Amino acid sequence: MTNAFGLAGRDLAMLAVLTLTWGLNWPVMKLGVQDFAPMTFRAVSMAGGLPVLWLVVRSQGLPVRVPRAYWREIAGIALTNMVIWFILAMYGVKLLSSGRAAILGYTMPIWAALIGFAVFGERPGRRLGVGILAAAAGVGLLLASEFGTLTGKPAGTLCMLGAAAVWGLGVHLMRRRVQPTPVLVVTFWSLVLSLVVCGLLSALFERDQWVRAPNAAEWGAIAYNSIVIFGFSQFMWFRLASILPPLASSLSVMLIPVIGLFSGMAMLGERPHWQDFAALAAILLAIATVLVPKAPARG
Repeated sequence: MTNAFGLAGRDLAMLAVLTLTWGLNWPVMKLGVQDFAPMTFRAVSMAGGLPVLWLVVRSQGLPVRVPRAYWREIAGIALTNMVIWFILAMYGVKLLSSGRAAILGYTMPIWAALIGFAVFGERPGRRLGVGILAAAAGVGLLLASEFGTLTGKPAGTLCMLGAAAVWGLGVHLMRRRVQPTPVLVVTFWSLVLSLVVCGLLSALFERDQWVRAPNAAEWGAIAYNSIVIFGFSQFMWFRLASILPPLASSLSVMLIPVIGLFSGMAMLGERPHWQDFAALAAILLAIATVLVPKAPARG
């Protein structure tokens, strides 16, 4: 049975869980990388999550092996949806507050709409222009705030914008994939590739920071990412990215930065500036113009 969102009950529950877990993960990641090497944190988290995901794959009776002809497409999906997103987002959240990083990360739908227009010939309509202006206003507010303070880190803003743009491309690649490989298996191999790349970056550039084990808070953040994010949430996203209708997409994506902003206040004591709230409102408006469907014309 489906509902007003066009989703089966199980998928709607999955959407709600994904929205909550990803929203809460922004302050959790901030705890993990505040005083810890970001690629090392990411690699350790993925190493813990991979066995969990493998068990899920095997419990479904799915073959892990993928024919060689499909590897190029899987590599593109993995690089855009996971590898590059993970790298840029980790440095972005280390440099910014968790709430600000979440707001910028979820400019993704605007980038996806622009890529759909420029690359895939999609015609999202006149509202795209309004969305772009609203998103630009939100990003401009955050950039001005970063440049205007002595401790500002505009590089973090640029990292998050780059991550969002690449993820926008990844959504198109996931929706347009032609191979019959199950989503869960695509998720598994995407995580394997991400672990290899992040592990190499950690070994090459962060070895001098391997001077201590994670503390209790960092281990908690690693466990949350290993079990909740990589073990289950990433698969939920790949499944929903394949079937999600626009209205459900808009509700999910619009709620995640809100949860990220307010959970950062509650968990980390972050105190957003007025620019953060104004930027959040502008970017939510931008997302709505792109994702919320138009009312049907009356006949």
